[in-house]
Amino acid sequence: MLDLRNCDCMELMREFPDKHFDLAIVDPPYGMDRKMDGSGGAGRVMRRWKRDTPAWDIKPEFEYFEELSRISRNMIIWGANNFLEYLGPTTNFVFWYKHQPAPNFADGELAWTSFPGPCKCVDMPCFGAHGQDPEGKIHPTQKPVALYRWILHNYAKLGDKILDTHLGSGSIAIACHEKGFDLTGSELDADYFAAMQARIKQATAQTSLF
Repeated sequence: MLDLRNCDCMELMREFPDKHFDLAIVDPPYGMDRKMDGSGGAGRVMRRWKRDTPAWDIKPEFEYFEELSRISRNMIIWGANNFLEYLGPTTNFVFWYKHQPAPNFADGELAWTSFPGPCKCVDMPCFGAHGQDPEGKIHPTQKPVALYRWILHNYAKLGDKILDTHLGSGSIAIACHEKGFDLTGSELDADYFAAMQARIKQATAQTSLF
């Protein structure tokens, strides 16, 4: 079941009792402060990046991580290097090696996890052979559905209740639908939420044919 809401994530999390979710897989904004006018590159996404800091790019404060920890038994938090002041020590980081074709972009992204064990590396290109996103891009920080499939395979077990506080493009929702996980999630931006719903509807309709 997918319970996806166009709302503030803090309001969503306050609805649930302690340790309600088995696993939170989140990709919070970390204040990239990127200003683009929509003329090219990342500006080709569904909605232009605003000249002022967009709502999806405001870095959360300690209260967010405190609430996330309260309602989740385990957590995987992307952008971990931007939130180290809020996260405790861990041995089990996940590094996503993206094969980024642009020299000015990072080679990958880092996720903090609450799980024991050694660090893991996911070797998964984020672009196709010609530098284009093969899934089509509707959000500036969109991650591949295959990456969320990998996370669910390695960190979740059937029956787990999954939480995502920043749905963005909805890649995690598509992966949860395919693998049979219940997902509760929120997305604050109404335009991205509408585009995400259309993407999920198309993807889940395709998978239901097979």
